[in-house]
Amino acid sequence: MSLPSYRERLTTRIVTLSVVSLVLVLAMIGGTLWLSWQLQGAGAAINDAGSLRMRAHAVALALIKRQDMPGSALQSQIDQMSATIDRLRRGDPARPLFLPDDANVRSQFDKVANEWHARLEPDAQKGVAAADPKAVSRYVDALPGFVAGADELVVLIEEENARKTGWLRTSQMALGAMACIGTLAIVYLLFLWIVVPVQRLQDGLKRIRRRQFDTRLQVMTHDEFGHLTAGFNRMAAELQTLYSHLEGCVEAKTAELAAQNRELTALYQMAAFLNQPNDVDALCQGFLARLTRQFDADAAAVRLATEDGQIRLIESEGLPAALLQDERCFAATDCACDARPCERVGFAAVAAFDIVSQGEKLGTFSLHFREKRAIPASEAQLLDTLGGHFGTALKSRRLAALARQLAVSEERNLVAQGLHDSIAQSLNFLKMQVHLLDGATREDRMDEVREIVPLLAGGVAESYDDVRELLINFRTRLGTGEFRRAVDESIERFTVQSGVAPRVDYRDEGGLPLSPDQQLQVLFILQEALSNIRKHADAQCVHVTIVNGRDFSLLVEDDGQGYDPDEMAALGETHVGLHIMRERAQRLGASLRLTGTPGGGARVELVLPAPARQAA
Repeated sequence: MSLPSYRERLTTRIVTLSVVSLVLVLAMIGGTLWLSWQLQGAGAAINDAGSLRMRAHAVALALIKRQDMPGSALQSQIDQMSATIDRLRRGDPARPLFLPDDANVRSQFDKVANEWHARLEPDAQKGVAAADPKAVSRYVDALPGFVAGADELVVLIEEENARKTGWLRTSQMALGAMACIGTLAIVYLLFLWIVVPVQRLQDGLKRIRRRQFDTRLQVMTHDEFGHLTAGFNRMAAELQTLYSHLEGCVEAKTAELAAQNRELTALYQMAAFLNQPNDVDALCQGFLARLTRQFDADAAAVRLATEDGQIRLIESEGLPAALLQDERCFAATDCACDARPCERVGFAAVAAFDIVSQGEKLGTFSLHFREKRAIPASEAQLLDTLGGHFGTALKSRRLAALARQLAVSEERNLVAQGLHDSIAQSLNFLKMQVHLLDGATREDRMDEVREIVPLLAGGVAESYDDVRELLINFRTRLGTGEFRRAVDESIERFTVQSGVAPRVDYRDEGGLPLSPDQQLQVLFILQEALSNIRKHADAQCVHVTIVNGRDFSLLVEDDGQGYDPDEMAALGETHVGLHIMRERAQRLGASLRLTGTPGGGARVELVLPAPARQAA
């Protein structure tokens, strides 16, 4: 239904009714005010017209007694009489004072005024001046006629005033009646225009609350309430339609929510299981067991891609031996959902899904059903998601295995380098001494034999110490808060082996603790630096400074023999100890600075900046 036009609007009718009522009321009030003003002016005119008689007699009395009164007083009374007549002729709206607008009143006033100005006033003036002895008698003779005319003028004004007073009463009564009738009319119209439509709408709402959705209201007007009634009817129709399908919608929505809850539960349980630290076989077994239970499958299988381009069956649940033998392995380009082998062993339907991780296909998993079954789109999406989670779990375990292999390889490399730098050189020295000992023994040079044997004993002892030190270093494992203890143990071991007690300055300036791997690498660098001092420096004073602030720094200084940086650079990687320290610093992301002068000691300075610490 379209919106009502301007003329049909309820607001237009209400405003029009209000304006008409206001105009009528203002007109009636204006009329009564005009009548009151007329009555007030006529009343003042009656007073002034009545005063003409008194003033005329006063002039007559003054003329008779003019010998006892000053002439100015007599003249003042004559002027007041003339002024009163002039005021009645002109009127005075300010008082108000004016004669009624009536022909008889005006005619009578003209007679009175002419009588005064033509006969009485001239005789009065002559009487004042004593110019005519008969003027006073003529004034007195004409006075009764003048007074009678003034009385008639007063009577005419009073009659006109009485008539207007009747009009005023009539208009007031009409105003009261109009107020009553107008109020009743306005109440009736407002009741008809507003209350009745509202009551009809309320009755319709009550019926809607009683679920009588077939309720319809008749559109009786084209105003706002008609528009509301049409909207009510549309609402009732929509409610009727919705309520008729509500139960089905609720059941469908409930089933949908239940299915979504089952999917979320399955996804959560599968994710929780895949995050457990299981090996690949246990991972596959648990994955298949949960799949068959969640999707009511009769069997399931996991096939993973191998490096030779084959898809190999890794784990299965409920598959017969004949099918396992047929599908043990097939090419990666073949389809894993081929139902023909499954049909031969009694499976009516099979569904296969990819196992992927970051876009890489790692294999497939399949569900087998002994009865025909179509996988809905929601379940297919859930199975694809589970395949992604499973692929991520497999990929993470493969990466963890590779990381462990890499760590073992790196540690083996460091162990080999340590053995080469220490034990291999010692064994080479022992081999040369054994060769010399063999020659001296054959030629019976006992003096040389006595010199070589202590060298062999010292070499064996040094090799034993090197082996023991390497075993201690490579068995070191650190946990949180154990770094300071490990540093103290390394310093104490160096003191026992070398007889030199280093000075240790350990300052904690609010930096975050290093991770266990970082602590272990720093400790290995410290141990390697102390080992080089013990073997090569012949130092008397060793100073170790560790500062844990925004950056982490390690400084090892000694006053030993030092070295020539050019010669050390020429050796390159043949000096395995320094090369190991550089590799460990590079693994940390730290900078390593090695400085020394012949006879002036050496410095090993390691700085681990804050970004490298945060990255770890």
